[in-house]
Amino acid sequence: MKNIDKNENAVTIRTIAKMANVSHTTVSRALNGSPLVKPATRDKISEIARQIGYVPNLNAKSLVTNRSYMIGIFFTNLDTGTSASFLTDVIEQAQGMLPKSYSLSINSVDNAMDGQSVSVNNFDGIIVISQSKSDDEFIDYLHKTGLPLVVLNRVIDRDDINNYAVGDELGGKIATEYAIRMGHRKFALIKGLAAFKSSVQRTKGFTQAIEAHKIEVNANLIKQGDYRPKSGNVLMRQILSSGNIPTCVICENDDMAVGAINACIELGYQVPRDISFIGFDDMGYSKYLVPPLTTVRKPTSTIIGMGVSKLVDLMEDGQPADIEQKVVDPEIIVRSSVLNLNKISR
Repeated sequence: MKNIDKNENAVTIRTIAKMANVSHTTVSRALNGSPLVKPATRDKISEIARQIGYVPNLNAKSLVTNRSYMIGIFFTNLDTGTSASFLTDVIEQAQGMLPKSYSLSINSVDNAMDGQSVSVNNFDGIIVISQSKSDDEFIDYLHKTGLPLVVLNRVIDRDDINNYAVGDELGGKIATEYAIRMGHRKFALIKGLAAFKSSVQRTKGFTQAIEAHKIEVNANLIKQGDYRPKSGNVLMRQILSSGNIPTCVICENDDMAVGAINACIELGYQVPRDISFIGFDDMGYSKYLVPPLTTVRKPTSTIIGMGVSKLVDLMEDGQPADIEQKVVDPEIIVRSSVLNLNKISR
């Protein structure tokens, strides 16, 4: 090993691969802490590396491989529509899934398209957390650069990019159907940001369930929010002051549900005795609210896991021929914020 000079890292990785009877790509992933490598294999490779005295030099490696070890995550818009809780969840999950040698850079599609000092060429790979068709121009630009790319959260209208999305329409439907099974017929709806596809789809699911059961919803009880707690609070106050009090309010995310429930408490209404609530996303705090919030669990961790795994494959092995496009179904998480009207007389 003393005779190895400029190619020391590459040769040593291949030496480890030969000793462990695995590919050099597996060795690279294991030494970077990739979750794609089985723990037993990762431990075996780490032990061999320790025994032969291999010490990776990330600075040297970046020069040799022409990598920045930086992943760009682009949200549609960081100023409006993207809640702080969703942003935090995505970042934590993505960071936990990536090999340890990588760092994250967070920005918005809006900033990138406005030319605000965002150079995508600085990244080894890019994740777009897309909420709106307005992202399509940016996604097309990224695809043409040839950079490893995955698009998450929204179904895109093309078949040449890896895409993992959430079944928002189904989520809106199952939330509403659950409330109907609990005997509710008088609904209010607090919608998310109008420009975001998630809100459009959740509203569509709500409408499908309502129409299937021939339930009429007062137009004054359908409010346009922006996914933030303040909008939930303000709009709930409008609903309560209308004189037309619903038995159940469906909020298109948990943050708005928090604001709406707070408005009820401030104005003397009890949840769920007077008004029931259903949220969407199942954020980490939802089960700790009083009462714990019934909500639709958005499979964020699942799509992030799929997306990061695919991105790592693209960065390590180049652009494979097979493109994955999957929609992951959400599920209703039943807690205590919805009163069962079937068991009481009103």
